[in-house]
Amino acid sequence: MTTARTDGITGEADTRRRLLDVAVVLFIRHSFAGTSLQMIADELGFTKAAIYYHFRTREQLLIAVVEPMLRELRAIVDTAGRQRGPRARAEAMLAGYAALVAANRSIASVLTTDPSVIRVLRHQPEWRDVLERPRTLLAELDPGPSGVVRATAVLTGLAGAASAAPDDIDQDALNRHLLEVGRRILGLRTPRR
Repeated sequence: MTTARTDGITGEADTRRRLLDVAVVLFIRHSFAGTSLQMIADELGFTKAAIYYHFRTREQLLIAVVEPMLRELRAIVDTAGRQRGPRARAEAMLAGYAALVAANRSIASVLTTDPSVIRVLRHQPEWRDVLERPRTLLAELDPGPSGVVRATAVLTGLAGAASAAPDDIDQDALNRHLLEVGRRILGLRTPRR
C-alpha cells in the first residue's frame, strides 16, 4: 500500500519536472508571453486538463520555474547586503550572482531578459525586492545613472552570456569567466587570496 502511494507521488513529481523542463525550453524559444499552456501540453503529448492539474495559470507555472533560483538569489542578496562597504557588497553580489547564473544557464536567461517574465514577477510582492536589490547593490559603486547602467549590464549580460555559453564550458570555468567580465564592467579588482 505504501509502495503504490510512493509510486504515485514519484510519478507526479516526474511529470511536474518534465512539465517545468518543457516550459523553460518553450519560454526560451517563444518567450513567456508567446508560450501558451496548450503549447506546453502539445509538446508533452498531454491534454490541457493535465497541465491544469499541476498549474491553473501560466503565471503559476512561471513562478514554479523561477522560484528556486529566486530563493537562491534572495540568499545571495541578503549575504551581500550584510557586507561592509560598497565594494565588498558589490563583490559579494557579483560572486554570488555569477555562480547562480553559471549553475542555472537557461533559467537565468528567462528570468533576466524576458520583459513579460519581469512584468509578472514585479507584481509578486514576495519577489519584487529580490529583483531590484541586486542592481542597487552593484550600482552603489558608482552612484548615479552610470552605476545603474553598469549594474544592469552586469546582471543582464552575465545571464545572457551564461545561457549562450558553449556546452563544453563547465560550470566552474563559466563562473570564472563571468566573474572576470563582471569585475571589468564594474571596475572591481580581483580579490587577493
